[in-house]
Amino acid sequence: MKILFIGGTGVISSACSDLCIEKNFDLHLLNRGESFRKPPAQAKIIKADIRNPESVKTILAKEKFDVVVDWIAYGEEDVKNDFDLFRDKTDQFIFISSASAYNKPPLKLPVTEDVPLHNPFWSYSRGKIDCENYLMNVYRENDFPVTICRPSHTYDKTKIALYGGYTTLNRMKRGKQIIIHEDGKTLWTLTNARDFAKGFIGLLGNQKTIGEAYHITSDEILTWNQIAETIANAAGLEFKAAHLPSEFISKHDQEWGYNLFGDKGYDTVFDNSKIKKIVPDFKAEIPYSKGVTEIVEWYSHKENQIVNNDLDRLMDKMIEEYQLIHG
Repeated sequence: MKILFIGGTGVISSACSDLCIEKNFDLHLLNRGESFRKPPAQAKIIKADIRNPESVKTILAKEKFDVVVDWIAYGEEDVKNDFDLFRDKTDQFIFISSASAYNKPPLKLPVTEDVPLHNPFWSYSRGKIDCENYLMNVYRENDFPVTICRPSHTYDKTKIALYGGYTTLNRMKRGKQIIIHEDGKTLWTLTNARDFAKGFIGLLGNQKTIGEAYHITSDEILTWNQIAETIANAAGLEFKAAHLPSEFISKHDQEWGYNLFGDKGYDTVFDNSKIKKIVPDFKAEIPYSKGVTEIVEWYSHKENQIVNNDLDRLMDKMIEEYQLIHG
């Protein structure tokens, strides 16, 4: 298959790029070439900015693809440009949406793909919903061959699951408390990018998936306390938690609040039977206890140890203020 990834060097897309090459697909990556993640040597690089559609149209004038995947579309205007660019150039267009688009708070558990899309808390999720609505409309009205893919929390070696990333791990290293929302017992699903890729690869060129949506996640379920403890254990550190209400966190850090009320503040478990029906051999096999060892190793290198000092001070202030009020 001749495949075009718009992006292709992100957390999730890098793992998918690697697997495409392993499967001997003819992979083309259209991006600006600015990521620190290096694309596979066998991939064909098209250096361009998808946000400049006229130049992309010129560059791709003589190209056609079996599959086009847009990893970096976040609003309706982005996918309108995709439709204009690729309506006559591909047999399948895959849009990377987000599982955060599902109704918040969750309507049922486990979450299935037929759950309505509604997220009043997070503009990121609403942008993805707008993209999905537009694309499904052009699928129905113009026969544009759309497949929707909804990743949930997917990580690679560079991504610490806790808000603040390395700043939070650094607090652990200094023996400080880290902030966990509520009582830390909220259920959450973390998926390694390499596991995600095994499910995603089965969507490529599969005409049965046209007009359909799929999420792809691990079946491992952890609480946020367990996630933090797993990180601490892998790093040989002590886990000290300050459990703060989501409302309190949101009042101090609006973006953190969006993150909680729009996604991570609820029990979230997924039913993966739909992707497993299309990709029968799909199974997420990397437990977080294994995946996190790669994260700890990555952050053992000084060049990756970037602390957000403003956020670190804010976390101190939040903990101190909450403890003064509530003891």
